[in-house]
Amino acid sequence: MDRFLIITNIEKDKDLLVTNKIADYIMKAKKKVLLSQVFSVSEELMHTLSPEKIECAIVLGGDGTIIQAANDLMTYDIPILGINLGTVGFLAEIEVHRVYEALDRLFQNEYRIEDRLMISGEICYQCSQPAGIKDWTGHALNDVVITRKGFSRIISLNIYVNDELVDNFRGDGVIISTPTGSTAYNLSAGGPIIIPQANVMVITPICPHSLSPRSVVVSAEDTIRVVVGKSKKTQEAEAIASFDGNKEFELGTEDAIIIKRAEYNTKLIKLNRAGIYEVLRSKLGNTGE
Repeated sequence: MDRFLIITNIEKDKDLLVTNKIADYIMKAKKKVLLSQVFSVSEELMHTLSPEKIECAIVLGGDGTIIQAANDLMTYDIPILGINLGTVGFLAEIEVHRVYEALDRLFQNEYRIEDRLMISGEICYQCSQPAGIKDWTGHALNDVVITRKGFSRIISLNIYVNDELVDNFRGDGVIISTPTGSTAYNLSAGGPIIIPQANVMVITPICPHSLSPRSVVVSAEDTIRVVVGKSKKTQEAEAIASFDGNKEFELGTEDAIIIKRAEYNTKLIKLNRAGIYEVLRSKLGNTGE
């Protein structure tokens, strides 16, 4: 690799000390490098984002930074290498103290690329009505979450897969997760861990108001529809749909969100030889010792 883009979360590298060290190392190796800040990729820079001009995006930060960069770059087919400046960092391939070793391997083309499934969502307002309005919303590498708005009530949700009713339940909400997102909110809500290569989506209830609801794993080729019902006969439900914890859309009774596999994947650069289960043991703090 010869052409790099560095995307930095300035909250994690406020003085750009790590960023500048990496940029200097790349330039000393006679390679090209561009700098950006997460959440502020300029229009001018966007015109340079192509595999012919940028071969790798080096993202400095935690998992949230990498997820944001994945959303920003998803249409450009540019692989991402995550450098962990956060805490757990499931998506970050390299810890900061190993960055020069990682760069040397990139220079020598000693890496592999792993495709990660992304999902997309479409809001349908008043879907049960003939004049229901569909509104394209966005994409997610981790998850789409439908949750209650505020703290004083639970919401009623009807969940369909390929137009077949899977469940209707009352609770705090539901998580629709990719394999990548299975170690995030999904895991905290009691959902299963899914290996990154699996071609599936996971539906996990959040604090269901019953004993029966459990996570359901469906094919990535399926279409999931979540419809908001009335929480009480006299009360219009209020919910929020969020994409990777960023984009948010308000939902009311009879509004729905339709989730399916996105047309894009996120490409992650892999350098470590450790398998997924070793990574999970390390990141989750269970080394077996």
